[in-house]
Amino acid sequence: MQKRALRKLVALALVALPWLGMVSAAHAATEIAWWHAMSGELGKQLEKLAAHFNASQSSYRIVPTYKGNYNETTMAAIFAFRSRSQPAIVQVNEIATATMMAAKGATYPVFELMRDQAVPFSPVAYLPAVAGYYTDMSGNMLSFPFNASTPILYYNKTMFRAAGLDADVAPRTWDDVGAMAMKLRAAGAPCGFTTAWPSWVHVENFSAYHNLPIATHANGLGGLDAELTFNNPVMVRHIAQLAEWQKTKAFDYSGRATSAEPRFQNGECGIFIGSSATRADIIANAKFEIGYGRLPYWPDVAGAPQNSIIGGATLWVLRDRPRDEYNGVARFFAFLSRPEVQAAWHQNTGYLPVTRAAFDLTRTQGFYDRHPGTAISIEQITLKPPTENSKGLRLGSFVLIRDAIDEELEYAFSGKKSAREALDSAVARGNRLLRQFERANP
Repeated sequence: MQKRALRKLVALALVALPWLGMVSAAHAATEIAWWHAMSGELGKQLEKLAAHFNASQSSYRIVPTYKGNYNETTMAAIFAFRSRSQPAIVQVNEIATATMMAAKGATYPVFELMRDQAVPFSPVAYLPAVAGYYTDMSGNMLSFPFNASTPILYYNKTMFRAAGLDADVAPRTWDDVGAMAMKLRAAGAPCGFTTAWPSWVHVENFSAYHNLPIATHANGLGGLDAELTFNNPVMVRHIAQLAEWQKTKAFDYSGRATSAEPRFQNGECGIFIGSSATRADIIANAKFEIGYGRLPYWPDVAGAPQNSIIGGATLWVLRDRPRDEYNGVARFFAFLSRPEVQAAWHQNTGYLPVTRAAFDLTRTQGFYDRHPGTAISIEQITLKPPTENSKGLRLGSFVLIRDAIDEELEYAFSGKKSAREALDSAVARGNRLLRQFERANP
């Protein structure tokens, strides 16, 4: 009897197993691939965001995957799309916006996604200085503004004190930067100041902050046929001054992208200009007291300082994924827009809050009072109402153009070209790339 009962139970189990598998599969969360370009402390914060969303509901599971820097991540997504293995979400840096806009068949505009999925979405809730980068001429949001930053000044208060400088006063003007950098060098610092992202800081944001055009047609926001014009006398003077300071290492060029960050964190350079979002890594690694300041400016330039512009990246949705993934993407974007989620992201990383509600919540929570200097990024991009010169830029192939600008700046800093020669060459090379992009996207 026992053997017969056991055989019956086994038979019933074998019959039930396929059904149990179907029940399990029916309740499995839909996985949504998110390819990103964040490593280090920022990568950890991104992972926390995904885990927070996944824990908040059971229908969808965001799966973030690091794919290298911004260019590598974008290229990985493009190649994956060709083999039909693309993710639903890809993080793309802000200067590739025009390129993504041209890939109309590959992207699913966010305003259409949210409408199609009937998920509440209000574009007016986002800060205009951020959202304006990622909307079309009709104000429709094409991608989701995720990590927006702007360059600010950091300084080593410990080194300032050792050099006899007031550690509570950040340099305001470029004259201040030069004078303080020389004192740091005289006190034994290997370099006075250095900078990350040379083109982003010293051409793109420098121009906006001094209310100077980078290109015609409102820096390309008004049309594809823009031409670069940043080889003006103010820019020439600025690059020439950096090259002069380079001779004594009052300014010391450290390379492209984020190459300069470790030199500040390790105490080599007393002043550093880089992304507001570098704050998380600096706090995690620096063994000294950190000071913060706004971007320096030349006070004899009329209208300066104006306002800085953003950098960072945005989330683009790619087409031709299974239909049920898109509802999850829409719900994830709604989750990212929550004031408490945005406020935490802003406070933990140094990125700008993308909504006014998140900024107001952060202020109400007393974060800016407890952490002096952390409001500088928002104060800087909202310093004055943006002009056509300071709304931002949207230029085709700007990833390649920025490389050309960086290369020409290197020629100037190393003395191989004058500032005028380097900037004239950067403009000429950049305009050739713009015309190529225009011909490829009629």
